[in-house]
Amino acid sequence: MPPSRRPSFRREARAYRMGHAPVAGCDEAGRGPWAGPVVAAAVILDPACVPKGLNDSKMLEAERREELFEEICACAEVAVAMAPPARIDRDNILRASLWALARAVCALPRTPRLVYVDGPHRPPLSDDYLVEALIDGDALVSSVAAASIVAKVTRDRLMCQLGMAFPDYGFERHKGYGTEMHGKALRRHGATPHHRTSFAPVIAVRTTIAAEE
Repeated sequence: MPPSRRPSFRREARAYRMGHAPVAGCDEAGRGPWAGPVVAAAVILDPACVPKGLNDSKMLEAERREELFEEICACAEVAVAMAPPARIDRDNILRASLWALARAVCALPRTPRLVYVDGPHRPPLSDDYLVEALIDGDALVSSVAAASIVAKVTRDRLMCQLGMAFPDYGFERHKGYGTEMHGKALRRHGATPHHRTSFAPVIAVRTTIAAEE
């Protein structure tokens, strides 16, 4: 089998040599869950302080993600934005995710000249930004990998907080994803204000409860 890819800073370094400065990467976490926001992050890495071991957040153990999160926040420019369930239900998950990505980029301390984004879709940014969408960008570009880590850790921490507020649902364990445990809790207790009412499993439970009333 071919060796697994690891992100590098090569694209950012080339962009800096071409005069595109600063360069940011952006990514989101939480498109698939039944509950909680989608969280987007944008990161401008310091070329002189790129944390070692950056990778797609899904390829890292939780403890390592936490370590890298702290390293990234200590030496990079970072911004986070969230699209809550209400916006996801109104706009659909793709549009809400792109909206959050754009807000994260615009919230950076400096305006990036070039933005790398994970996936095939471009966030709705003005022509002031050069945007390059890269499929598997979090496995190719260091700044996108950093953004994926920031987004994932931020969202996981938030879902742990929701777990304390709604102890019957186990959000701190499944982070809002569609596990068997989550499905049982949803059927037993109904939807919380943090559930995405446009998602099919939540619709099914709400329909069943309404039919029984």
